[in-house]
Amino acid sequence: MGSWGKLSYAQNQCVKATGKLMQGLDMVRPGARIGIAASGGVDSFLLLKVMLIRQAIMPFDVEIMALHINPGFEPESHAPLIDWCAKNGMASHIELTDFGPRAHSEENRKKSPCFLCAWNRRKRLFELCDQYNLTHLALGHNADDNVATFFMNIFQNGRAEGMSACEDFFGGKLKVIRPTMLLEKKTVIKAAKQWELPIWENVCPSNGSTRRDDVMGWLEQRWHGDKRIRSNVFNAVTRFGIDL
Repeated sequence: MGSWGKLSYAQNQCVKATGKLMQGLDMVRPGARIGIAASGGVDSFLLLKVMLIRQAIMPFDVEIMALHINPGFEPESHAPLIDWCAKNGMASHIELTDFGPRAHSEENRKKSPCFLCAWNRRKRLFELCDQYNLTHLALGHNADDNVATFFMNIFQNGRAEGMSACEDFFGGKLKVIRPTMLLEKKTVIKAAKQWELPIWENVCPSNGSTRRDDVMGWLEQRWHGDKRIRSNVFNAVTRFGIDL
């Protein structure tokens, strides 16, 4: 047992599944410098916590730091993240932007608000990885996100393609990883609550009304009343994209 104390079943699932994926895909190697994209939501906060534990478990040294790009709806919303990182001895870069309000303004007439805001935040994360000489950028997407992306690509792009768990960018200079992609959202939520992570509310005007939300709503209707369908879909998409 480490300094993190005794783990619940859900917490243990998170730590073990993350380790299984990281080891199976050889995500990180000795000396890795990992930036963790932290939005303040349940997925990224869970990733921060789990990566702290995995850092202690790994048989070699890696460095981790939190990268938070505040989209600008609530300028002080990231205060809990600052306190949490300080308490847990994690380096962090916290930055306030106007990406969210601008994406929802008259200035943006060509792109959807979510697309433009996400594009700007991702671009800034890449810049920070370069600034801090990071070798990895870790994102907190889970199995539910992967399933939604898979069907969004089918419906909108005619491609049977989900998220990549481990992908090189900029000629291999940066590796984007999704260590928690084997975890279902319900497990992430349960473990985060048990760890009492200081998650804050997403006040984006588009929250709950995105294309991704629509796709997940459609899927939930398909498997309503039959858990086997849901299980089969998740297993099929995971096996399609991740071969351990």
